Amino acid sequence: MATIVLYSINRTAQTTVRQCLIPYSKGASRVDSHLSVFLKTSVRRLTSLPRVRWVPNATGVRFMSLGTAGRTAPGRTRRGAVLVAGAAATVVGFVASATHFQRAEMASVIPKTEEEDTEIAEKCKTFMSPPCTDVKVLQQKKEEMCTRMEMLIMETQAEFCRALEEVDGGKFKVDRWERKEGGGGISCVLQDGRVFEKAGVNVSVVFGNLTEEAAKQMRSRGKVLKGKDGKLPFCAMGVSSVIHPTNPHIPTVHFNYRYFEIEEGDGTKQWWFGGGTDLTPTYVNKEDGAHFHNSLKEACDKHHHQYYPDFKKWCDRYFYIPHRGETRGIGGIFFDDLDSPSQEEAFSFVKSCAHTVVPCYLPIVQKHLNDPFSPEEKDWQQVRRGRYVEFNLVYDRGVKFGLATPGSRIESILMSLPLTAKWEYMHEPPKGTLEADMLEVLQNPKEWV
Repeated sequence: MATIVLYSINRTAQTTVRQCLIPYSKGASRVDSHLSVFLKTSVRRLTSLPRVRWVPNATGVRFMSLGTAGRTAPGRTRRGAVLVAGAAATVVGFVASATHFQRAEMASVIPKTEEEDTEIAEKCKTFMSPPCTDVKVLQQKKEEMCTRMEMLIMETQAEFCRALEEVDGGKFKVDRWERKEGGGGISCVLQDGRVFEKAGVNVSVVFGNLTEEAAKQMRSRGKVLKGKDGKLPFCAMGVSSVIHPTNPHIPTVHFNYRYFEIEEGDGTKQWWFGGGTDLTPTYVNKEDGAHFHNSLKEACDKHHHQYYPDFKKWCDRYFYIPHRGETRGIGGIFFDDLDSPSQEEAFSFVKSCAHTVVPCYLPIVQKHLNDPFSPEEKDWQQVRRGRYVEFNLVYDRGVKFGLATPGSRIESILMSLPLTAKWEYMHEPPKGTLEADMLEVLQNPKEWV
């Protein structure tokens, strides 16, 4: 990007873990403050956060801005606007979940320098794999949001994978793949490790034209999409991860941060961000829950005081399993269709969330690393994993749409499923047990902060 200083991952994985694995210390949950140094334009328009309202929508709700966002015609640049991009874990899945868009603000262009080109090239060397987009293209388009977001999701993947490798002692298998319709991704998977039974961290960067099915779903939600010759070019990207530990006292964690952009027939663009981080423990641990949620709240509070309470409620609603009458886990934050107050601020918020992934989870892993567990506790973990599978295959909009979309990479979509799970007929934990306590929390979501 033109001028963007992304959080460096040139530090070693050992340093990352040393800094982040101090259980529940203030430093462990602090979000890095040196995340966003953005370009200064000659004229900047200060915009306050617009009012918002929650609108129920099928299995979730959607965030709708009631303010006015930027609209820019081709060849013109809105004052103070910077195009920012978000990420998509399984991009085709995010097409399905998209329910709201916004006219994109065009990027301010800064002259390229050899120093900036070198900086991007050096950062790319620290990733788990060369980026999905050619490095030279990233250098040429460093001022564009799609480049800025791709650099962020690649960095997030590398930082999280190396922190997990340091704890587990194993190595991620790095699997690059291409989508013939346009783009591709990088899947990093660790299986049968010392700590993690299955850990996956995926990046995808795809582009092309929206399928008619995808466009129909978007139009059905009230959006007018004006294509050219029946085509709607799009660009989408994201990072997504699900970690299933072996020890039932170490929770499963999931995070996903994504961006979507559509170019209409007249050259204008609509864009939005989505994502979140949530925790699925097998047993209730109040300290773990408080640490996890406080870490996310700190990241949210840097941008708006309503983000955490609103996105926490949204998370509880989205990850609800109606046929079981319970949530998948103890939640976290979840948001979608975020297109305000500006692209720059929305991107800054996504960066804060992405850089909270390691400090919100790794201290919990370290704390329970050597906890003993019984065969009965392992059985309960298997039952809870069954609920995880039920939600992902029956209700998750991204998974459902991905499985039905041509060109999808099935292995990456199903990466979220555990290696093992269990379904027992009419299973109900006895009252007064730790298992019953867990079920009570899942049936009645609580406040952790």
